[in-house]
Amino acid sequence: MDPFNRDPFHMGENFNKFFETNEKLLKGVENMMNLDYSGYDATEKEVVFEIDRVKLYRYKPKVAKPNAVPTMIVYALVNRYYMMDIQQDRSFIGNLLEGGQDLYLIDWGFPTKDMQYLRMEDYINVYMDACMNFILEEHKIKKANIMGICQGGTFSLIYSALHPEKINAIVSLVTPLDFSTNDGLLFRWGKDLPIEKIVEAYGNVPGDFMNLGFLMLKPFDLAIDKYVKVAQDIDDPQKMVNFMRMEKWIFDSPAQVGATLVQFVNDMYKENKLYKGTFELDGEVVDLKKITAPILVILGLKDNQVPPAATRPIIDAVGSKDKELVEYDTGHIGLFVSGKSQREVAPKVVSFLNQY
Repeated sequence: MDPFNRDPFHMGENFNKFFETNEKLLKGVENMMNLDYSGYDATEKEVVFEIDRVKLYRYKPKVAKPNAVPTMIVYALVNRYYMMDIQQDRSFIGNLLEGGQDLYLIDWGFPTKDMQYLRMEDYINVYMDACMNFILEEHKIKKANIMGICQGGTFSLIYSALHPEKINAIVSLVTPLDFSTNDGLLFRWGKDLPIEKIVEAYGNVPGDFMNLGFLMLKPFDLAIDKYVKVAQDIDDPQKMVNFMRMEKWIFDSPAQVGATLVQFVNDMYKENKLYKGTFELDGEVVDLKKITAPILVILGLKDNQVPPAATRPIIDAVGSKDKELVEYDTGHIGLFVSGKSQREVAPKVVSFLNQY
């Protein structure tokens, strides 16, 4: 009798699995040593305007006669805009350009210590307005389109309510408005976050600190399961390239300007002022009913960062008569990088903008 209870008929099979695993790992190590995951943020563009550390890019059109009305894209202050251009065969930006759009994009950059006292007034009434004015002057027009993503969508709603005379049409993607919902940990935590103490400790809150909070929204999926899957795919060069591009984006996080973060958490997450109609910017109450431009609102049903309940109320809150809400069975990031994004989301946005 075998004292170690070994089965001689299965030992060969186990050895084969052992050697296959080792071979896979060795191939994976070779892949990682030679991995080139460039190609993100690669769609051609140029800086056409700057104010402080904020840059306005214009993407090179991909059609002979792009839409006569350009679109200004406003991304969130958290993370970097190139999630929309993460790889050339799945570029949300690229798909919009191929659909005939003339695109500008605000790059908020990386804030420095001396910027910690900037407020939402600075971002919206100074930086966004300066960028919009440049676009209007460049094209000799009175109105342009605006596209807001996540927190950038909230900023875009505020801007459109304060400057409706400059807005031709609005696209709002995964944008939070009603912060009263407790769907999703981010919205539940935001109501109790001691944001003043955090900002007092840091000034500008580091991107790594913010990333840790986002990881805790789904710790097993975001911190464990995805790396288990990486081990399974480590010998596939293309899958590893895509993985590394996404990891680069996730951890390429700017610090959050202290005063703006305090203002946003307190006025939105804790007091829900914008939705209630009591939010003020530069002493002016922001009335969303003053938004009368056509608006397309898009959300992801599986969004763990901006739950659908926070986005759906936009439709009833604005004063627009021409308005549409579209819901896709995808997540916060999937809305921009998934196959569904290429097949359905980008074409829907193109179709909407081409009407105006």
